[in-house]
Amino acid sequence: MNLKFDEKGLIPAIVQDHNTGQVLTLAYMNKESLEITIKEGMTCFWSRSRNELWRKGAASGNCQKVVSIKADCDKDALVIEVIKNGPACHTGKESCFFNEIFDEDRSKTDRESYLENEFSWQDLYKIISQRRKNPREGSYTSYLFEMGMEKILKKIGEESTEVIIAAGKKDKEETVYEIADLAYHVMVMMSEMGIEPKEITAELAERHVIDKKKKQERMG
Repeated sequence: MNLKFDEKGLIPAIVQDHNTGQVLTLAYMNKESLEITIKEGMTCFWSRSRNELWRKGAASGNCQKVVSIKADCDKDALVIEVIKNGPACHTGKESCFFNEIFDEDRSKTDRESYLENEFSWQDLYKIISQRRKNPREGSYTSYLFEMGMEKILKKIGEESTEVIIAAGKKDKEETVYEIADLAYHVMVMMSEMGIEPKEITAELAERHVIDKKKKQERMG
């Protein structure tokens, strides 16, 4: 079967519990990791953060025995049924999918409140800084801090370009997505440099006051 790997040579793989049908995780494979998975009968993925092969359970012991591998109709995604030995998620959860975003029983008001109140730049910054102080295996944020400022700045440059491209196409949805990526990487840089969100807020507030004064002077 001729599978369709993306421009980076990767294909998404949805891992599913053979016994319960529960979705365990979403990982990525390249041709080599897929071949290893088929040959050894145990899941092997490609780690995008570490840029290396990742045999599931090699360090934790939470390995996954492969029962079947299926491709979708377009042959650009896989579903892998497994019998797992231990939790699938590095957090200790049985599945990586445990953060509830939407429930059809939740009212529209509750959903809007969730989106408005559950997120803040300060909270995101705290999480990012925690990954710097206490690295976590498999964490992309920890990986960026491990690679250092040169890698972080390179990503900021790449994401800035993506924002420009998306905005140039006048694609609002894609532009919002790319701005979010850029903002995240800028906050990683801020944490690396010890710059807190409140410092940026104070700087913007100061500029607002100065700009207001200048306008008043021109009006006089």
